[in-house]
Amino acid sequence: MRTVEMNAKSAQRTGPDFRHVGAWIFDLDNTLYPADSDLFVQVDARMTAFVQDLLGLDFESARAVQKAYYRDHGTTLNGLMKINGIDPEDFLASVHDIDLSVLEPDPALASALALLPGKRFVFTNGCRNHAERVLTRLKLNSLFDEIWDIRTIGYRPKPDERSYRAVLAKSGVATEKSAMFEDVARNLVPAHALGWTTVWLRNGSAWSKQGPEYPVIGPEHIHHVIEDLPQFLHSIRI
Repeated sequence: MRTVEMNAKSAQRTGPDFRHVGAWIFDLDNTLYPADSDLFVQVDARMTAFVQDLLGLDFESARAVQKAYYRDHGTTLNGLMKINGIDPEDFLASVHDIDLSVLEPDPALASALALLPGKRFVFTNGCRNHAERVLTRLKLNSLFDEIWDIRTIGYRPKPDERSYRAVLAKSGVATEKSAMFEDVARNLVPAHALGWTTVWLRNGSAWSKQGPEYPVIGPEHIHHVIEDLPQFLHSIRI
């Protein structure tokens, strides 16, 4: 009965064909919740404060170091680990201690995710605790099979291709059956190289444009450009 129902719903959809997908891979921040919630403003401020306290710098100097580390090493954390030798757990506990009251559940997104066949994953450069708190707040925590966080990928942040290969091996799904949804366009370059279907959530957020200058994203790396994730997921053929 379930198969019949799924086929009937798929037949009613007129969007892109995603019937080949068995692994649905979603970024977390500014992807599974609206970027205009400004949740990441809190994270960014706490990262600057952490650098200030650690290095004894004034605000402007600490912010410059934070952004330089992000640009040169993929994440501020990666730079702090490589250059300053910090314990990543101290950093993760500090920067993700934020107020989630700005987030509200989106029933349309929840229903769209629930209908996706196969397995669903969260793939984030943040930590598992942060992801679990956010998903719980959004009432999406029961809809994902696994969270791949910065520890899962050995502190090699997206867009390091080794991280993509590591999570792909964990999923047990063939590359051609994987689809990735991201608000940071350059993070789709390695996904495209591996044969994943790539979906860029163009949200206009400044956060989506910061970070490393490489890899350089081109139109050829993005299969689908969207602005409304729930609407898109409800439209695709599955």
